[in-house]
Amino acid sequence: MINDPVLINDWHPVATVAQLEAQNVLGVRLLGEDVVLWRANNQTLAWQDLCVHRGTRLSLGQVDNETLACPYHGWTYDQTGRCIHIPAHPNQTPPQKARVKPYQAREQYGLIWLSLGEPAHDIPPFPEWEDDQYRKILCGPYKVEASGPRIIENFLDIAHFPFVHEGILGDKGHPEIADYEAEIGPDGVVATGVQVYQPDPYGTGQGDTVSYTYRALRPLTAYLIKESAGPRFSILLMITPHEVVESTAWMWMTMNYGHDIPEEELVTWQDGIFIQDRPIVQSQRPELLPLDLQAELHLRSDRLAIAYRQWLNQLGLSFGTA
Repeated sequence: MINDPVLINDWHPVATVAQLEAQNVLGVRLLGEDVVLWRANNQTLAWQDLCVHRGTRLSLGQVDNETLACPYHGWTYDQTGRCIHIPAHPNQTPPQKARVKPYQAREQYGLIWLSLGEPAHDIPPFPEWEDDQYRKILCGPYKVEASGPRIIENFLDIAHFPFVHEGILGDKGHPEIADYEAEIGPDGVVATGVQVYQPDPYGTGQGDTVSYTYRALRPLTAYLIKESAGPRFSILLMITPHEVVESTAWMWMTMNYGHDIPEEELVTWQDGIFIQDRPIVQSQRPELLPLDLQAELHLRSDRLAIAYRQWLNQLGLSFGTA
């Protein structure tokens, strides 16, 4: 396991609830640790993906009668993680130490969230989730060969819109970013009134300057909402850190308009945005996000990224940073 207390004691999405319900047992990797997820009594359980007998992956096993059996020698574990049956010695009571290592798992926003330690915070809030006015669409998962903090910082960076997403989220003829403020508070980083010109922000065919509110809710979870008196659009971005420079991104996209637009069309649109971002993020050097503000050059338009780096430094995050 990668030793970073900030992330070990946090929640991370690792799979969809629907995916586990379809398969019953699933292997995932988080912070260098292999974890098996499985269902029993309509509950998600998470253990170290390791049979205590000969180290075989339990994620290759089978769920039967609310127990999980190892595929190698059939050692069978109950929902507490204790081995209750050894087929080679059916009359023998398994030793007390024949027990797998458990982790905490929760289901929220249609995803399975996992913590390898003792969570210091709840799963990040998502205001639009309970609002029926908003349509919710899950985009991803997107595999990225980059560190989680690099991916989050790219999400928080609006000045790249006219260049990486020209004609969609920005216009090279209007690259100016007006001044704004970014603050570090008890719930992370927030920046309001972050403005950029977009060629067609609401699908009307008309260009306009749009104002966003951005939040870094946790080191690897960020949120944006496009501010408007009418049409409103938001994204909750969540990163699964598999290894230092191996990540998966998940996006919940919500909108209170365009209910007649086919979901496939909206997912394809978001896929296209991420495909443009991915090679940029994967090319950044150093691969680890520098927390020393003297290591790179910064402008006023980078205030949100600066605040994010300062906040990570305050938290003591070491994973994915330099």
